[in-house]
Amino acid sequence: MPNFFIARPNFAWVVAIFITLAGLLAIPSLPVAQYPNVVPPQISITATYPGASAKVLTETVTSIIEEELNGAKNMLYFESTSNSNGMAEITVTFEPGTDADLAQVDVQNRLKRAEARLPTAVTRQGVRVEQANAGFVLFYALTYKGNAEGKDEVGLLDVATRRINNEVRRVKGVGKVVYFGTEVAMRVWLDPKKLHGYGVSVSDVNGALAKQNVQVPAGSFGARPGSTDQEFTGTLVVKGTLDTPEEFGRIILKANLDGSSVKLSDVARIQIGQQDYNFETRLNGKVAVSGAVQLAPGANAIAMVNAVKARIAELGPTLPNDIEVSFPYDTSLFVKASIEKVIHTLVEAVVLVFLVMLLFLQNLRYTLVPTIVVPVCLLGTFAVMSVLGFSINMMTMFGMVLAIGILVDDAIVVVENVERIMSEEGLSPKEATIKAMSQVSGAIVGITLVLSAVFLPLAFMSGSVGVIYRQFSLSLAVSILFSGFLALALTPALCASLLKPVAKGHHHAKEGVFGWFNRKFGKVTDRYVGLNSAFVKKTGRYMAIYLGILLILGFLYSHLPESFIPAEDQGYYIVDVQLPSGATYQRTNTTLKKMESHLAKREGVNDVFTIMGFSFSGMGENAAILFPTLKDWSIRAKGVTAQGEIDAANQQFSSVSDGAVMAVMPPPIEGMGNSGGFALRLQDRGGIGRDMLIKARDELLMKANTSEAIAYAMIEGLQEAPQLRVIIDRVKAETMGVSIESAHDVLTTAFGSATASDFANAGRLQRVVVQADIGARMTPESVQRLYVPNKNGAQVPFSAFTAVRWETGPVQITRSNGYQSFKIIGDAAPGRSTGEAMAALEQIISTLPEGVGYEWTGLSYQEKAAGAQAPFLFSLAILVVFLLLVALYESWSIPFSVMLIVPIGALGSVLAVTVLGMPNDVYFKVGLITIIGLAAKNAILIVEFARELHSQGYALVDAAVEAARLRFRPIVMTSFAFILGVVPLAFAMGPGAASQQALGIGVIGGMLSATLLGVVFVPIFYVWVMNTVSTFAKRFDRKSASPVETNESGVHS
Repeated sequence: MPNFFIARPNFAWVVAIFITLAGLLAIPSLPVAQYPNVVPPQISITATYPGASAKVLTETVTSIIEEELNGAKNMLYFESTSNSNGMAEITVTFEPGTDADLAQVDVQNRLKRAEARLPTAVTRQGVRVEQANAGFVLFYALTYKGNAEGKDEVGLLDVATRRINNEVRRVKGVGKVVYFGTEVAMRVWLDPKKLHGYGVSVSDVNGALAKQNVQVPAGSFGARPGSTDQEFTGTLVVKGTLDTPEEFGRIILKANLDGSSVKLSDVARIQIGQQDYNFETRLNGKVAVSGAVQLAPGANAIAMVNAVKARIAELGPTLPNDIEVSFPYDTSLFVKASIEKVIHTLVEAVVLVFLVMLLFLQNLRYTLVPTIVVPVCLLGTFAVMSVLGFSINMMTMFGMVLAIGILVDDAIVVVENVERIMSEEGLSPKEATIKAMSQVSGAIVGITLVLSAVFLPLAFMSGSVGVIYRQFSLSLAVSILFSGFLALALTPALCASLLKPVAKGHHHAKEGVFGWFNRKFGKVTDRYVGLNSAFVKKTGRYMAIYLGILLILGFLYSHLPESFIPAEDQGYYIVDVQLPSGATYQRTNTTLKKMESHLAKREGVNDVFTIMGFSFSGMGENAAILFPTLKDWSIRAKGVTAQGEIDAANQQFSSVSDGAVMAVMPPPIEGMGNSGGFALRLQDRGGIGRDMLIKARDELLMKANTSEAIAYAMIEGLQEAPQLRVIIDRVKAETMGVSIESAHDVLTTAFGSATASDFANAGRLQRVVVQADIGARMTPESVQRLYVPNKNGAQVPFSAFTAVRWETGPVQITRSNGYQSFKIIGDAAPGRSTGEAMAALEQIISTLPEGVGYEWTGLSYQEKAAGAQAPFLFSLAILVVFLLLVALYESWSIPFSVMLIVPIGALGSVLAVTVLGMPNDVYFKVGLITIIGLAAKNAILIVEFARELHSQGYALVDAAVEAARLRFRPIVMTSFAFILGVVPLAFAMGPGAASQQALGIGVIGGMLSATLLGVVFVPIFYVWVMNTVSTFAKRFDRKSASPVETNESGVHS
């Protein structure tokens, strides 16, 4: 093939141009993301049961739905949370790669079977089933412009529900909008004293609202069938539904015989307000109404965020003049910045590789040949990525950065060999290229196949980690295959047509920097040859040293702490706030205002977005969460980082007396959990009961927070809280003629709320909500001041047949896979990995009472899966490379001598991360796989030449030494080109720096050892393996030969 393209250089150019055009056309269509689509599909089920406690919600709603979910196809696990504000959410997580639409249909079908058993109040509110990934991608917030004093939330709520929320939900890629607000509603605030005074019951109010506020389809007059002389028809219009508080106030509750009546306005205060008051949001201390957008499974985050912002910008002119929409939280900013940073790294790598090639090749034309090949390979890879449905993400871009150093290797091998032949033999460029290609074509094919084969097994891994490896490995393997093809097609054509003839010995004729470099490198080469000559004569001694290297490698690798993905400075952090159980909105608000004031003064903080009534721990008046966003990386003061701000916040807020405050990093992969670190579900597997599970939880937290490997461990949930139990004496109630159902209705309406009917509000049907007024439900005594009508219509006080007592109970119940559980989250101590922290937790759990189980979730679940697959991954990569080399060389011994170099490369990687205290994470594993291929590549270059020289009559030792001398310069050149190409990763700063460093440091360490030690050990391996094989072959031959000679007559002599 090379000769074909050498004779037709224009054909080679056309092929390269077609590849380049394909890549340029593909790039605009490639989506941009932080990571490949690694988040497992999730389906959320949300149900509301107004007024229900967490226990009632669990027993009557959550557990029923969970029973039906068991056995769902491709389900990994499900989790549920039942809150005391009457809201329940069940999240079902499916295996990566599951079709989210089919999963949602399956869940909806199962929910349909459960709906018949759910309370009517729940089905009336509606049970929502949505696709969404955990974690928020974007917040949008509506605020009043300028001074907002005197303005309430209702105006903002109305604009959000009518004009914003549904528009956002329709945007492609939006999975779910969590609205931290509510619909506008007609609020009817009852006064129990007036109800009693007028002799009206709560049931009378609800009944009157339902009967007197209804749509009336009155029909029409003159419609068919009718009289033949009817000449006119018209529709009858009757005002059935009411529209304003004044009209509702005129509803008749009771008509007396004397002509007087009791109207709703006589016993209630009526206003347009909020449907519920569970949440409140603020932006930089100003009242706001907001929505949090979650990504649909499989959608692209950046495309979705851009589409949402564009749609809201289109709606801007239609909004009231005093309302503005902003985006105080946007995770796509980090994704864009980190991808841009990797692209800068890519450019830096190209420049550094060019300089290394110029230093070694010492001729601009020689350097230009590999430089032309690199963009063609990269653009060809983009074209294939588009076909495979890949995105431009951290993993594929890291593959590109690593590819730069690998891509020039093949071209350098060709150019360096052509240059050497022209210098030593004085041949023309075309003749030198033909001869050079005859020498190196086999090595190039071998290197290309080996490097591709190293990465291909990664594509078959399962789970989320498999998705990460797949896009990295396939994009890198495609780049390498393009590189191999172009090294046999475009590179020889360029060499034959671009290079100029050179005189013999031109290396020695160089002056200046190049001359100095050649002299120094010549001395290094001579010393290297001398060392090799000595070492290959004592292979046994150095193989013993190699055995020691294997033992050191095994020890160091086994002691590397495990991790999944490094934590990144994503430009924001999370502050979770939990006040003592039973704390009111006012107490929470007071604490939050102090926190907001402190955070606003921080130099690095840009915005502070606050949600009251909601946190990742749960929902309730004592829960809140803050999202401080930092200034852009480019304008931050030196030293301002997310981790530094978190440490400062935790130090400042540790003194908060009224509650627990914890600032944490966001999860490294958006959608996998709510924060960084680890996530555990402690489960009641043995039916030991909630009290025993609480004791086990407290014991676990106590031990975990004293462990050296764990920075902190806490409950992601709300603690037990005081509850007022209302005890109804059923006998007394029956004696007094009071039905239990009526008593329940009164309690639910007064202290929870009741949706009595709907009303049309400017074209939108909204709820009419009945509840006791503020003063009538603030104290425990308020319960017994309520009245309920008996069978005779008389008003009976609750105090006549009820008693109350205080007790402690759950305000939130969490379950995992149907087991009652507690969510435990935390993070590793500084200098420790999450893998070490998880191992410490598992050790503690093993000491807990029997019947207590656990399951990892979110990132921790994927981390365990990744760690379990790693040994298989490395073994498979090595086996594939070995078998491929056997097929190429038709020999079992030569591939063995090549594969012996792999542990030497791995040692450098392990040493580098060990010295710097870095963990064994996904990036390190990817780097280690890369080193397996690159170390084998260097060994192939030497072994291929040694084998050829040996076949030409060189002695085994001489062949090994001469091959090492001939390939020393190109090996050093290609290795240092690769190392310098990766240097920008190791020294990266800014967004995405942690991931770049995690990959770069391990790869540089491995490549240094594979080069510096590899060039010494490869000749030793080759000589030792060939001698060993020869020795065994001779022994086998002697044993197979007959030990007894016979004479001609056949008689033994």
